[in-house]
Amino acid sequence: MTHLLVYPLSGSGHIIPLLDLTHLLLRRGLTITVIISAANLPLLHPLLSSHPSSLHHLLFPDPAPTPAPHPLIARVIATHKLFEPIVQWFQSHPSPPVAIISDFFLGWTTELASHLGIRRVVFSPSGALGSSIFQTLWRDVPEINAGNVAGDESSLFSFPEIPNSPEFPRWQLSHLTRLYKKGEPDMEFFRNGMLANMNSWGIVYNTFEELEGVYIDHMKKEIGHDRVWAVGPLLPDEHGPIAPTGRGGSSVVPRDDLLVWLNEKLDDSVVYICFGSRVVLSEEQMSALTGALEVSDVNFVLCEKASDSSLIPGGFEARVTGRGFIVKGWAPQLDILRHRAVGSFVTHCGWNSTLEGVAAGVTMLTWPMGADQYANAKLLVDELGVGKRVCEGGPESVPDSVELARLLDESLSGDRPELVKVKELSQAAMKAVKEGTSLRDLDIFTKLLYEL
Repeated sequence: MTHLLVYPLSGSGHIIPLLDLTHLLLRRGLTITVIISAANLPLLHPLLSSHPSSLHHLLFPDPAPTPAPHPLIARVIATHKLFEPIVQWFQSHPSPPVAIISDFFLGWTTELASHLGIRRVVFSPSGALGSSIFQTLWRDVPEINAGNVAGDESSLFSFPEIPNSPEFPRWQLSHLTRLYKKGEPDMEFFRNGMLANMNSWGIVYNTFEELEGVYIDHMKKEIGHDRVWAVGPLLPDEHGPIAPTGRGGSSVVPRDDLLVWLNEKLDDSVVYICFGSRVVLSEEQMSALTGALEVSDVNFVLCEKASDSSLIPGGFEARVTGRGFIVKGWAPQLDILRHRAVGSFVTHCGWNSTLEGVAAGVTMLTWPMGADQYANAKLLVDELGVGKRVCEGGPESVPDSVELARLLDESLSGDRPELVKVKELSQAAMKAVKEGTSLRDLDIFTKLLYEL
C-alpha cells in the first residue's frame, strides 16, 4: 500500500483544490490521510463516504495563532505546533506515508519530511505565473525592500527573469513582503518556508500547459529538475461521484431554484458576479456595481458574501425583478458557470475562480483586489486575450457605473474576440484533463509516488 499524507492550509481557496487532487489520487489506488480541523471536516465528508477504506483523516484543532505581523503569517506559524504530534502519529503508524503533499504556505513541512525520511511535494493553490512572482519576491525581499526605502507604491517593479518580463506597480505586489524586516523571527520563519518550497522533491500546479506552459517551464528551470506537474484544472466531473454542487460546502440558495431561473434565460445572456470566499465589497463599490447593473440591460446573478448586514441598496432587488438573481452567501459557482445561459463572469481573479471561468468558456471581466489576483488578471487580459478589465485601482477602488454598465452589456454581445479565445481555451482545458498534458502529468506523478 502506498500511503500519502495530505496537508492543506485552512481556507476554502486552499482546501478545495487540494481535495480535488486527493480525489484523483484515491481513484488511482493510493491510500491517503488528510490533516484537517473539525471546522473543515464537512469538506472531506463526500470523499470519506466514497472512499471509506482508502481515505483517512488526522483530526487536529487549528492551533491558536500567536501575535504576528499579519494574520496569515500568524496562522502559518501556528501550524508548526503540529510538528511533534505529526511525528508521533507517523512513528506509531503500521504503514506510514512515503510522502507529504502540503500547501505552498506550509514550507516548514519540507523540514518535517526530511526529519521523517520521506519526500515533500508542494501543492500550489496559485497558478505558475502567480507563484513564480511570489517565489521571486520572497527570494529577493531584503534587496527589494532596501531599494524601495521611500516606499513609493506607484514605482514599477519588473521580473526580467520570468517569461514575458511581467511588470507591476509596487502596490499590486504581495503586501506580505512589505512587512518583512531582516532578522525579525516571524518574518524569517515565513520567508524560510517560501524558500524551502524550491528545495522540495516536487511541485504540483493546478493549471495546464495551454494556459501557462511558459511559466511551468520557468519553474522547472528555477527548481532545477522536471518534477513539476501541471494537473489542472482540478474540477469535479459533472458526471463524477463527487458532484460539483457539494464542493466547498452547501449553498445558501436551493440549487434547483437557481437552475430554474437560469433555464428561462437565453444562451450567453447572463453575467455572473462573484468575488470569492474572502472579498467583501465596500459600500461605495457595491453602490457603483448595483448602479451599473440597473443601467445595463443584462440578466445577472450577483453573489454577496454572507454577513450580518447587506450592502445591496434598498429597493434594488425590486427594481431588477426578473433579470437579477441575488445570492447572499456561498453559491454553487460551478453549476452557474457551466450553465449555457451564463456568458461572462465579473471576478476578483482568485486562481480557483480564474480556472473555473476559463474551463466554463465564459468571458472574464477582471476586478482584482490583492494577492496573486493582479498577475492572474494580467494573464487573462494581456496574454491570453480572454478578458477585459472592469476595475483595477486597488482594493478600495470604485469603478465608474456608466463605463461598467457598458462593459457588462458588451461582454454578452456575440462577436467578441474574447469569447472566441475563451471557448478555445475551454476546449483545451477539457482535453488536457481527459486525454492531454494534465492527464499525462498526473499519471507520471502517481507512478513516481508508487515507486517511492
